[in-house]
Amino acid sequence: MTPTPEIPGPTDDFRFRVHATDGAARTGAITMPRGTIRTPAFMPVGTAATVKAMYPEQVRALGADVVLGNTYHLMLRPGAERMARLGGLHRFMRWDGPILTDSGGFQVMSLSSLRKLDEQGVTFQSHIDGTRHHMSPERSIEIQGLLGSDIQMQLDECVRLPAEPKAIESAMHLSLRWAERCRAAFGEQPGKALFGIVQGGDVPALRVESAKALVGLDLKGYAIGGLAVGEPQAVMLAMIEAVEPHLPAGKPRYLMGVGTPDDLMRSVARGIDMFDCVMPTRAGRHGLAYTRHGRVNLRNARHAEDTSTLDETSTCPAARDYSRAYLHHLVRSDEILGMMLLTWNNLAYYQDLMAGLRGAIAAGRLADFCDETRAGWARAEGART
Repeated sequence: MTPTPEIPGPTDDFRFRVHATDGAARTGAITMPRGTIRTPAFMPVGTAATVKAMYPEQVRALGADVVLGNTYHLMLRPGAERMARLGGLHRFMRWDGPILTDSGGFQVMSLSSLRKLDEQGVTFQSHIDGTRHHMSPERSIEIQGLLGSDIQMQLDECVRLPAEPKAIESAMHLSLRWAERCRAAFGEQPGKALFGIVQGGDVPALRVESAKALVGLDLKGYAIGGLAVGEPQAVMLAMIEAVEPHLPAGKPRYLMGVGTPDDLMRSVARGIDMFDCVMPTRAGRHGLAYTRHGRVNLRNARHAEDTSTLDETSTCPAARDYSRAYLHHLVRSDEILGMMLLTWNNLAYYQDLMAGLRGAIAAGRLADFCDETRAGWARAEGART
């Protein structure tokens, strides 16, 4: 464990520095022209140029340093070329900090009803209007460039688990070939970064092979993809443990699409620096709140006359100032304000959790912090039953 230095300001280049460690966990900072990303970091998902039910100013005020946009959705609507004519994604959505865009590969696989995948890329039918599109590794990088994103992701093939080992291996090797093409298309862009994506399903040897090959491309960062797709948490954690020793210590590690607060804590303890997930925003739109007291389902009738708030100690007004009875009423009435308040609460909790993890790592007490957090959830759950 080492002391945490002052957080550096923006730079003209992309840099990552580890400030302190606690076991495999580390806290640090990614610095780039549009700002500094404190790690471990949770990136709110702004799929279609908006973090649903939130103003950009709210997201920033909660402590988010970076948000995520999605290449698939934005290429379909409003369109990458139109976005470029409008000044890029940052200006379009009024977000002046860093933006990471994922490549669109996962959405092509999961949302498109008709698709054809080959060595050149994937041809697919839009889930919006049925129009046909082609996404190659080069086109994915071109679109992300037109959007103006700061961190771009390679195009990859994501296989849903469980899957046959041969299918997993084939997808992993195709993703590696696409990574090479993305690297060539990206070239050298000062101040921006291209991340590779480690694939290999639930087969540790394939994960290690993928990681080693990607490291050979000397990218600015490395993601672990193809998890949080239905496999047990233990499988996800085992894949992180298999991959982590083979990723450079001096570059950020990003676990894609994860996850619950417990997933975040366990993954941070295994050396992950960056996360994204729709869970806090989606849960907020469906009446579920994440708090230091655990999850609270505001649809439950028990909250109908409960005048207590979600968390009287929170700095977030949604958690501190509105009664559970009122939130229950909004949710049961399908009022938009209920979705807004619970999303606000959830993102605040996730950012507070990440700040707590960063502080715990710097102080050398990550295990205690995680134990205390889980104990708080357990006490609240015991009180409810």
